[in-house]
Amino acid sequence: MDEPKELEKFDDKIEQEIRIEPKDWMPDDYRKMLIRQISQHAHSEIVGMLPEANWITRAPSLRRKATLLAKVQDEAGHGLYLYCAAETLNISREEMVDQLLSSRAKYSSIFNYPTLSWADMGTIGWLVDGAAIMNQVPLCRASYGPYARAMTRICKEESFHQRQGYEILLTLCRGSKEQKAMAQDSLNRWWWPSLMMFGPNDDASPHTAQSMKWKIKRFSNDELRQKFVDVCKEQADILGITIPDPNLKWNEERGHYDFGEINWDEFWNVIKGNGPCNKERLQARIEAHENGAWVREAALAHAEKKKVLVNY
Repeated sequence: MDEPKELEKFDDKIEQEIRIEPKDWMPDDYRKMLIRQISQHAHSEIVGMLPEANWITRAPSLRRKATLLAKVQDEAGHGLYLYCAAETLNISREEMVDQLLSSRAKYSSIFNYPTLSWADMGTIGWLVDGAAIMNQVPLCRASYGPYARAMTRICKEESFHQRQGYEILLTLCRGSKEQKAMAQDSLNRWWWPSLMMFGPNDDASPHTAQSMKWKIKRFSNDELRQKFVDVCKEQADILGITIPDPNLKWNEERGHYDFGEINWDEFWNVIKGNGPCNKERLQARIEAHENGAWVREAALAHAEKKKVLVNY
């Protein structure tokens, strides 16, 4: 088939909600968009381990330590699923990792903020993983098969992470005056960066329209952000803490909460590598990659030896 006919067949599959699989023909731009989105997602899962791993040894109890350790382990698994999904698009794991370490690939801006208290482990679970769920559940219906299937399992585990975080905050808010103040301080610091997780406003997002046309994304950045605000306001009321936005109020006509303007200068500054922990996060990944070189070499040598024995 020549390319126009292939494109017509591809468009027809998208229209009929038939998933695109790795061996199917696809436009180069569709492949490139998927590689960018899936690899960025994978990088975010791996870098996202760092701010929470910082608190494993300082968790207030053995139970908290075990659940936080399990969560960080889950994030590593999510990165693995996503790297594997991206590899089906004819890009190697090595190339994706090199793009991250050389700053040519991005990861979620949220992970460039510091975790200053134990309450941050709760707030990250509630807000950051909550925002991830809001973003990722629609991706279970993404038009690219391997990505959609990876997201099905990831979203189930993210739901556990969100509940875990909310329970940490609920415990603090029902505790002493100082514990509740810690929870409020954490919310004050993480609220706006969490809203930034959904990306720029729709009119400033270079990829959203095409991604939705190809049914990779199902909702726009602004639609998801609004849904997130509506849900979190009610959850914050249950906790008894206040979202740090004086403009947050119910709009009866819209049927949604109005909320204040995001500091987009801060968002773009963090994206460009100038956030509070950008350099620290990237340096940690570079050191881990370099220190793990012997493990990769040993694994490859073992695989080659096993291949020789099988073929003998």
